Amino acid sequence: MASPDAPARVAVLGAGSWGTTFAKVLADAGSDVVLWARRPEVAEEINRDRVNSGYLPGIALPPGLRATDDAVAAMHGADAVVLAVPSQTLRENLAGWQPLLPPDATLVSLAKGVELSTLKRMSEVVSEVADVGMDQVAVVSGPNLAKEIAAEQPTATVVACNDHDRAVALQHACSTPYFRPYTNTDLVGIELAGACKNVIALACGMAVGLGYGHNTMSSLITRGLAETTRLGVALGAEPMTFAGLAGLGDLVATCMSPLSRNRTFGERLGRGETLAQAQEAAHGQVAEGVKSCSSIRQLAARNGVEMPITDIVHRVCHEGLAPGPAAVELLGRQHKAE
Repeated sequence: MASPDAPARVAVLGAGSWGTTFAKVLADAGSDVVLWARRPEVAEEINRDRVNSGYLPGIALPPGLRATDDAVAAMHGADAVVLAVPSQTLRENLAGWQPLLPPDATLVSLAKGVELSTLKRMSEVVSEVADVGMDQVAVVSGPNLAKEIAAEQPTATVVACNDHDRAVALQHACSTPYFRPYTNTDLVGIELAGACKNVIALACGMAVGLGYGHNTMSSLITRGLAETTRLGVALGAEPMTFAGLAGLGDLVATCMSPLSRNRTFGERLGRGETLAQAQEAAHGQVAEGVKSCSSIRQLAARNGVEMPITDIVHRVCHEGLAPGPAAVELLGRQHKAE
């Protein structure tokens, strides 16, 4: 059951696979949860059949989870509002919801990315658009593949917030026998790790598509972690954050699992498909890393940080560089100490 200091009523805005899964976690932990779905038929199916067949087929949703397509009803009286929409649409969605937000509610971002137009992290976008202090914004990040968590396979995650007490309250609200949250106050590190791992997963997917094996994957993961850490430290993050669940943990899960949209998308590119073909195969959805690679690359350039894997992924996705020559270019870089 949820702790007394945990949010009693939580609104989750976005009924995709991760939004629905996190809503299930909150309900299983004892919170009263309302899940907002853009499409009325999704909300109706959840309330009627206790499933979201379009995103989590075969997963029974708990009685403590209700759904609606009415954002006003979803947020009424909420102690916490969870934002479960893609990173590049967060600003637009939140601008519409801003007048409905309960004044003191904790605002929780599940999105992993860096905004293209501003190069801001998701918590910065939330703080700006919702017109609240950063202490009121939290993020959840870690090795959190939605389908595994929905099936109640054990995992851990990180709840990060500048306000430690707020992080602890949210930790209590999402703690279940299968979902173990830890707290952290390093928002910069947690968010950059979550954004960058999608880009490295694209590179790992390309390597698999090209027919490379575990040595190549391990090398990309390790060097990807190194360039992510360089960027994070340059922006004020704690180096040890990148060795934790939201850093290395999330990176390994996203790079290694066929359930990862970014890894699968990259694999299609590695096999020679175009960006449009890979997107079509993903039912029109673009992997987050395809867009974030450009904003992260710009952020790195602005801060004088070298990120060769991110640069290569951007050039494959947006400048027509083929994955094969990209791999050759990466391996042909000047030798140096690790």
